[in-house]
Amino acid sequence: MVYRAVFVSRIKVMAHLDISNKNKPQDGKINFRHFAPIDVELRVATIPTAGGIEDVVIRLLSGGKCMPVNAIGLSSNNLDRLLDGVSRPYGLFLVCGPTGSGKSTTLHSVLNYLNGTERKIWTAEDPVEITQPGLRQVEVNDKVGMTFAAAMRAFLRADPDIIMVGEMRDHETASTAVEASLTGHLVLSTLHTNSAAESIIRLLDMDMDPFNFADAMIGVLSQRLTKTLCTSCKKPYVPEMRELEFLAAEYCSEAIPDGSRSAATNEEVAAQIEVWRKDFTQKGEFTLYKAPGCMDCLDTGYRGRMGIHELLMNNSEIKKMILRRAPAAEVHIAAIKDGMHTRKQDGIEKILLGYTDYTQIRTL
Repeated sequence: MVYRAVFVSRIKVMAHLDISNKNKPQDGKINFRHFAPIDVELRVATIPTAGGIEDVVIRLLSGGKCMPVNAIGLSSNNLDRLLDGVSRPYGLFLVCGPTGSGKSTTLHSVLNYLNGTERKIWTAEDPVEITQPGLRQVEVNDKVGMTFAAAMRAFLRADPDIIMVGEMRDHETASTAVEASLTGHLVLSTLHTNSAAESIIRLLDMDMDPFNFADAMIGVLSQRLTKTLCTSCKKPYVPEMRELEFLAAEYCSEAIPDGSRSAATNEEVAAQIEVWRKDFTQKGEFTLYKAPGCMDCLDTGYRGRMGIHELLMNNSEIKKMILRRAPAAEVHIAAIKDGMHTRKQDGIEKILLGYTDYTQIRTL
């Protein structure tokens, strides 16, 4: 406790924060390469607490490098649909999820795929966490009036091809993004929502014009991060039919409209297992994995994380629902009929591929 204030001040200096201001939350980052031969970036957040004490939270980022788009955990079907959507010359594509779910990582992976000498890409971020050569990246600063909305308006005068906005926080930012997507720009952004369908309703609640928004939207990717089994200690086993039936029942129940019935039928479960038998078996036999724990994973059985996704792509039916402001549940069911797999379904498929277990995906 004696050195607490000194220690906090040193961290704030390294993160280029105001050490004289102890009454307001501050955010910054530390490029550790300036202080040690380690290619790691630290995201720093300071928060004043009772008694004049500042609390500091530090998040580690892997060197500020972006991941390839085919390495973020997207299934082959979702990857193909995503790349087809973002390859369009204009429109609005959103990534949604809670804080820490990897939204910025996904957006930068997409930008890395799109980045080329023939495209001019501008980004507005708070703060700039991942840097890429060829991108014109602007850090949002509310103190000097550089908000997301102000950055968007400035970008439109700079003749960009692609615009990435760190977050849609208000009506002004969202409406400017939709206008930009309708005037020949590809706009990428994030939202803090629980599902892909809820993202559409959230934007309509921001007083977006349904006609413009329905035409502008390309799709919405909802994602979470799940722990993966430790590769050092995970061991294969042949699951019992009871376990497969349980996974299939959970998988099928995701596609049941709310309130229509409580569970999947035995016929649906049996049919789903047969579909899996074609895609996830070797010589007709399923193989799942469990990890007892080892020194590498600190006896937890898990090491590393991967993305779990649901990808909603716009179509004529969903456009009609946007125009009449349909509830999120209706949009969700329409997207499933169009081929969307929910996050839980995507997670169960990753169980069958041996990446994780049901403990990690049961709450998705």
